[in-house]
Amino acid sequence: FCTVPRRLVNMAGIILRGSRQARRFQPLLAGAVAAAGRESSVSYASVTLRMFAAEANGATAGSSGGSRLPLIFGLAGLAAGGYYAKQNGYLDGVLGAPPSGVAKGGAQKAAKPDYGAVREAIASILESNEDYDDGSYGPILVRLAWHASGSYDKESGTGGSNGATMRYKEGDYGANAGLKVARDLLEPIKAKYPWISYADLWTLAGVTAIEEMGGPKVPWRPGRSDYDGTNEALLPPDGRLPDASRDHKHIRDVFYRMGFNDQEIVALSGAHSMGRCHSDRSGFDGPWTNAPTAFSNLYYQELLQRKWNKRKWDGPLQYQDKESKELMMLPTDMWLIWDKKFKKYVQKYAEDADAFAEDFAAAFSKLLELGVPFDTPADAASPGLKPNLGAN
Repeated sequence: FCTVPRRLVNMAGIILRGSRQARRFQPLLAGAVAAAGRESSVSYASVTLRMFAAEANGATAGSSGGSRLPLIFGLAGLAAGGYYAKQNGYLDGVLGAPPSGVAKGGAQKAAKPDYGAVREAIASILESNEDYDDGSYGPILVRLAWHASGSYDKESGTGGSNGATMRYKEGDYGANAGLKVARDLLEPIKAKYPWISYADLWTLAGVTAIEEMGGPKVPWRPGRSDYDGTNEALLPPDGRLPDASRDHKHIRDVFYRMGFNDQEIVALSGAHSMGRCHSDRSGFDGPWTNAPTAFSNLYYQELLQRKWNKRKWDGPLQYQDKESKELMMLPTDMWLIWDKKFKKYVQKYAEDADAFAEDFAAAFSKLLELGVPFDTPADAASPGLKPNLGAN
């Protein structure tokens, strides 16, 4: 026999006595055996037998004679239904309690943001189109997060990931060519989870892509807001992102402006282990490594171990490997081994993949947080994503 909490049996007794409290539950019907939890319980069989025995004794003593067992079962079920309805908030209006999901002041309680669900949605689309590039949207989502954040200027406090300003004229800057693909890719996820800001969504997409491509867990926390388009003075000017055709001085100017040092510059450059250049976007063409959809330290190894020559073609200056002529490096990549201060970190990361992964995760997390006025402390950032992350 199924069991019900002892309080249901007590409620049945209340109904049998016809109390005022019981009449609140009289309109309710349902089998609320589903409400039975882990409370002290008794079986319907034992309750019924005791009730039947009482009825039998009453009949013997001279009652009208007909057994009221069906009524008893009905009343017990009614009591169970009342308990189930009370526990699930269906009686809130009757009992004077505020409806479920509404605070005492009358405001609707907001559902706790489930960033883990957003992360899973992002992961599910990374390889949804095998015809795109090398079969993964991962690299372009990393680039979106990088470029959305890399416009920060520590002196003025402008730019950075907060605001998702690439939705406006910044999206047309030459350095952001092709990133509409990534932004459009994330639109269905934004529509499904409208509570997440674009700024959080884009940075979370980059973090998720890195992890899904075999990279480290990058500390990430929510809290970015979206620019509403009313004040163009808040938009970062063109020219803040690295220009791949320039030299080591330019590299330092760009990254120092954001607050990075030489080691962090080289670590962040390791994002070139993923993806490729497109002649119809940046003007450059080709992948940096033979594994463009995997996070690795191959970028540094290729820089040091291959011989690089200027490519003879109609496009901008870039370098190709002498052996296969299938890989490429940009002028800014080459400066990482031409500059002695940069080169020592290239050598370190080429030899130690774990050191690269650790330093990259720290530098990338820092990049994504530049200029963001978080309400939560930095040590609340989660290394990787967990379901129902909320404000953690």
